[in-house]
Amino acid sequence: MATTQMLSDVITDSRAWTAESIDDGASWRYTLTPACFAELDAFLAQRRGQSLPTTEVRIESADFPACAALLADALTALESGRGFAIVEHVSLDRYSREEAQEIYWVVGQLLGAPFAQDVKGTLLYDVRDMGQDVSKGARFSVSNLESSFHMDHCFGDPIPDILGLLSLHGAKSGGRSQFLSAYTLHNELLTQHPEALASLYDTWYFDRRGQFKEGEKPVFEAPIFRWDAQGLHIRYLYYYIQVGQEKMGEPFSAAQAQALEAVEATLARQDLHVEMLLEPGQMLFTSNHWLLHNRTSFEDYPEPERRRHLVRLWLSNRNGDAAHH
Repeated sequence: MATTQMLSDVITDSRAWTAESIDDGASWRYTLTPACFAELDAFLAQRRGQSLPTTEVRIESADFPACAALLADALTALESGRGFAIVEHVSLDRYSREEAQEIYWVVGQLLGAPFAQDVKGTLLYDVRDMGQDVSKGARFSVSNLESSFHMDHCFGDPIPDILGLLSLHGAKSGGRSQFLSAYTLHNELLTQHPEALASLYDTWYFDRRGQFKEGEKPVFEAPIFRWDAQGLHIRYLYYYIQVGQEKMGEPFSAAQAQALEAVEATLARQDLHVEMLLEPGQMLFTSNHWLLHNRTSFEDYPEPERRRHLVRLWLSNRNGDAAHH
């Protein structure tokens, strides 16, 4: 893959936020209105007695006008604002976990089109600690380890445009979500470590965590940063890059190692990210092109029914741009 054009300017719009400049936390939340819940309740009533699995249900925005109007602002925030939105909230006292996931499935489709999350075609993916070992090929989503800042499906093509998470149960402690703008990261590198950027626009190898078909490579080749007419794109998860380079027998060059050190040092800065704890019943949606997210490590309750459980949803833009990202 050829080196792409490099972004050589500092970006100063609302996408390039810091912990100090981002809008107030109250504005991150988009509350489902009574009119929206009336539409969702009608949908659930219609679904009762149907045998069609949730993930095979497709909806029309026109059938959910109140919900669609509310989520239009959230979609603007995802595409050209802060890059994430919290939609709240589905009462898990009023709705069963299955009904909560059906509501989430509708809300997700009002933002984009469902996107397969693995080679099996999974559309709703359970994020919980399964005790699997990341060092032996597991994804961070099935462990309780800190994931480090990343975007989802960094080893895939195309990538989902939007990442969704529905919280069904929180951990005993930890498991906080952190967000950092790739525009801010790029700005900091441009001004503090300009020598690092050229390497980041070159091709790197990303380990695919076993998510590839027969005849395909176990790694994906792509630049970390890419700049085009749609804006800035990032593919990043440090550990997957480390493993990918090792699998290809190409250890980091001095320039590559220095570039990643600059990235990791910048990502570690407390003044550049914000964090929050997703509460049960809340839905989180983030841009998967220019917003990096991290989940801190967590400790679970011993009882299986109380263990941390989130449901992940990947979405592609309805305008069809996903294939070009």
